[in-house]
Amino acid sequence: MSDTHEPPYALRSWDGDLSRPEVERRVAALAGQVETLMAGDDRPVGVIARNSGQTLIAFLATVLSGSTFIPLNVHLGPSELRGMLEDGTVGLVIADASQAPIVRAAVQGMAPPPRVLSWGEEPGPDRLRIEDLPAGPDVLDPDKPVAIPLLFSSGTTGRPKRVSMPPILFPGRVSRREFLAWARTSRFVGHGPHLVAGPMYHSGPLQATWLLAAGVPIVAPRKFVAVEILETIERERIGTTLMVPTHFIRLLRARDEAERTYDVSSITHVTQTGAGCPDEVKLAMIEWWGPVFLETYGGTESGGVCFIESDEWLTHRGSVGRALPQYRILIVDANGEELPVGAEGKIYFEDSTGRGIRYENDAEKTARAHLRPGVFTLGEVGRIDAEGYLYLTDRDSDKVVSGGVNLYPAEIEQVLSQHPAVADTAVIGVDHPEMGEELRALVVLRDGAHASEDELISYVRAGLSSLKAPRSVLFVEEIPRSSMGKLNRRDLRQRFGQVEAVSLGAEAV
Repeated sequence: MSDTHEPPYALRSWDGDLSRPEVERRVAALAGQVETLMAGDDRPVGVIARNSGQTLIAFLATVLSGSTFIPLNVHLGPSELRGMLEDGTVGLVIADASQAPIVRAAVQGMAPPPRVLSWGEEPGPDRLRIEDLPAGPDVLDPDKPVAIPLLFSSGTTGRPKRVSMPPILFPGRVSRREFLAWARTSRFVGHGPHLVAGPMYHSGPLQATWLLAAGVPIVAPRKFVAVEILETIERERIGTTLMVPTHFIRLLRARDEAERTYDVSSITHVTQTGAGCPDEVKLAMIEWWGPVFLETYGGTESGGVCFIESDEWLTHRGSVGRALPQYRILIVDANGEELPVGAEGKIYFEDSTGRGIRYENDAEKTARAHLRPGVFTLGEVGRIDAEGYLYLTDRDSDKVVSGGVNLYPAEIEQVLSQHPAVADTAVIGVDHPEMGEELRALVVLRDGAHASEDELISYVRAGLSSLKAPRSVLFVEEIPRSSMGKLNRRDLRQRFGQVEAVSLGAEAV
């Protein structure tokens, strides 16, 4: 049973506790300030900040301000961030002290540059700080509308694509009053405090923003440290959370290494999302925490399209569930013909609403994702059984999923190939016991050239975000390609995935 006692806080994080009246006051004040700053400007507002209580305040305030809200990845470098800001035509960026300098570097030379509103920074010339703005209102007009948030989802090239938050994740352009009523319908309401386990800018953990609006007490650690998470669950009597399989693996390891047991009996609902979860890991979590898991399968552009509860999963191991009522699963062959039950093919979802999925300002990508209007794919291969349960068997794209994050080899190869010592390169995903997969670069050096693993990894990290840097480099004499110069990544993974990479810092000559 969940311990649904009302804690003394509405929001608890490393940057302090806030009561419900204080949360409401701060949200209303910042929403009013953003509304004033964006008066007459219909461009979106981006928020980029590491997990904290104030980050949730900024997220919710931006949504309630009426401006289109875009959460931004804190792992972006200036060039990647600039691309997102330009693509999203962002007019204002709200940033914490750790991200504000990166944002200022990113907006240099943009015409016109977005304004940068920060918090937690020291005062400085030309700095616009939340702390220096005139006080905002204590309450908001409940009948003013909110805007549908935009999210960035990577495409097959790895370039971020903008998508409107799908209806399953957000109610649409409704009034503030209607938005708050919708937020209170969450299955997480009424089960005690909610724990934010992942980065808030992801569409899953972002749901904590709506729960904060609904009055659910929120606990938001700075980052995920397994032992500290177990201590938090026990101490705060956490009732609900959202996690990815990497979290499960780390928690199981922490449990096995701990000198004492932790009381997790307060947990009643866990949404599982992100990458596929090894069966043995999920089974171990169910045996430990009980049948409290709801696994969701979908994408940023679609939201969840399939769901499976713990009890169902135990009798359909490996399945990602059955489709929501508005969807029908189709398995099709290379000619687009529907295949029978049990046959493996490309997975499509027929949306009874006719909406399908949409990529903002990318009609070509939107069209490629559809078999016909309202029938879309997330780019994966699988089969369904006679009861309608879906099983994923492969990826139709080259993406590597590491800790629930999609990574695209072509983007990384493009950067590596620009290194003066690199003659040829290919990037693959290799198995990792905790992250699911990690990136490995295969590199052919130019004749007479020298480079170390450390140097090449640092080179990628300088050009892209740290998440996209390979974790290992294997120096090879040749990278097999077809007569058309194409890579077969499955073959490369089979051939080089189990080979020990050169140790960090070792030099190849």
